[in-house]
Amino acid sequence: MRRLLDVVVAAAGILLLSPLFAVLAVVVKLSSPGPVFHRGERVGRGGKPFKLYKFRSMGVGKSGPAITRAGDSRITPVGVFLRRTKLDELPQLINVLTGDMSLVGPRPEAPRYVAMYDAEQRRILSARPGITSPASLRYRSEEAQLIGDDWERLYVEEIMPAKLRIDIDYLERRTLASDLRVILATFATLFK
Repeated sequence: MRRLLDVVVAAAGILLLSPLFAVLAVVVKLSSPGPVFHRGERVGRGGKPFKLYKFRSMGVGKSGPAITRAGDSRITPVGVFLRRTKLDELPQLINVLTGDMSLVGPRPEAPRYVAMYDAEQRRILSARPGITSPASLRYRSEEAQLIGDDWERLYVEEIMPAKLRIDIDYLERRTLASDLRVILATFATLFK
């Protein structure tokens, strides 16, 4: 039932939001050189790697870590807006259609950070990753917390384990109704 809901909502979302997709694609393309989409490698269910689609929010050729921190110089001015509004995440509806992701599930992580999971944390890989989750709602402004010179240590030792704990707890009691509540809470935060 959950997969059917994912497919129906993702397909409807892509159709209904196609004019917005087109506008955002033009804005991204005109704002800086490079492709419209960023395809980042992430780890999905069962540890299977996949390409996560996002509207590109960083300049091309600017390498760095797989996560961004406050004031990251790689982010374009348009990218700042896309990230703040979470519009950069809309192309993940494509990932939902292809089955790599679900509407609700733990956010997919880059392979570098998944390699750091302990045995308990690897339980998260039993679920299809999602566009939204209780942890992503709690850490909606994660970038703003990643400040200072030791921001990656803060992520690896504090934020990442806390997010994993929240989502593992959620998965243990997850229902279709609780997924719908997470989706509604996500929409509510988007319009604040």
